[in-house]
Amino acid sequence: MLENIKPVVLFPPARHPFLWYWWFEFSVANYLEKTKPDLFLSLDGYCSLRAETPTVTVIHDLAFEHFPEHVPFLVRKYYQYFVPKFAKHATRIATVSEYSKQDISEKYTIEQSKIDVVYSAAKENFAPTEISIQKVIKEKYTQGKDYLLYVGAIHPRKNVGNMLLAFDQFKSQTNSNMKFLLAGALGWQNEEVQTIYENMKHKTDVLFTGRQPLDELTRIIGSAFAVLYVSLFEGFGVPPLEAMKCGVPVITSTTSSMPEICLDAALLVNPASVNQITEAITKLSSDDNLRTSLIEKGILQAQKFTWENTASLLWESCEKVMNQRT
Repeated sequence: MLENIKPVVLFPPARHPFLWYWWFEFSVANYLEKTKPDLFLSLDGYCSLRAETPTVTVIHDLAFEHFPEHVPFLVRKYYQYFVPKFAKHATRIATVSEYSKQDISEKYTIEQSKIDVVYSAAKENFAPTEISIQKVIKEKYTQGKDYLLYVGAIHPRKNVGNMLLAFDQFKSQTNSNMKFLLAGALGWQNEEVQTIYENMKHKTDVLFTGRQPLDELTRIIGSAFAVLYVSLFEGFGVPPLEAMKCGVPVITSTTSSMPEICLDAALLVNPASVNQITEAITKLSSDDNLRTSLIEKGILQAQKFTWENTASLLWESCEKVMNQRT
C-alpha cells in the first residue's frame, strides 16, 4: 500500500440496509466530525446526511429506479428513500456517462452543473489473445467451435433470457455450429432464464461457465467470435469495452449508455426484440468485412477509456469542491 494511504476500518461491517444507515449516519459522520478532513469521497453512491464535510459522491446509475422489481425489497426501499437525499446533500456528484448525468439530473431535479462525468474503463489485462491460445480455449470449452460470449451476472436486468432465445432462433435458422458461453455468477431472480434454457431446442450448445478468474476471463473474451451484451440498462457497461480491447466485435443495446460508450464500434439492437438480436448475430456471422470493421473500430474506441483518464476526471471533480473552500 502507498505511504500516503491510511486505511481506517469503522464498525460495524455494513452488509445490510439497516447497517448502511448506522455506518454512514453514525460511524462515518462521527469519524468525519472528529478528523475534519477537507473532503469526503464516497465511491458507491452513498454519503452521510449528518456530516457537514464537503462531499463528492459517485452515483453510477439509477437502475433501481428504472427496474425496481430487479432489486431486493429492503435494498430497493433504502435506495429509493436515501439516494435522492444523498444526491441533494452531496457537494458534487460524479457519474460514469452523459446518460447517467442526464438521468440523475432529471429524476432528482439536480442542476447539471453539479454533476461531473467520470467515465469508467476496462482493466489493462484485456488485450488481443494469440491464435494459439484461442485454439486452446475453444478446445477447452466448445470442442474447437466458434462461440458467442456473454459476460456478467445471470440477472433479469441483463436480459439473458432474450439473448438465449435469439441464439436458439439463430441456430434454427442457420444450422450454424456456433456455441454460446455465459461467463458470470447466477444472480437472484433467475427462474425465467432457467425456464427459457430448459425449453431451448439447442440448449446443448449453451454453456454456463460461472464466474471466472481475471486471467481466464481475458482469454475467454479474447477467443470469442463476438460478445453479446444486450442488457436492458447500463450506467456505463464495462464488458463491451473489455471485448473491444481484446479485438472482439460486440452486439449490444440501443438503450441507456450503450450507444454513448460504443458509438459505431458495435452493432446496436433493441434489447426487447429477439428478432433484432437474432438478425445481428446472423449478420455478423455471415459478413467477414463487417466483423473486421467492428474489430478495428472497437480497438480505437476502447483507447478513449483508460483508468488514467478516469482518475484525472475524478480528481478534477474533487478539486472543484476543494477550490470552493479557498
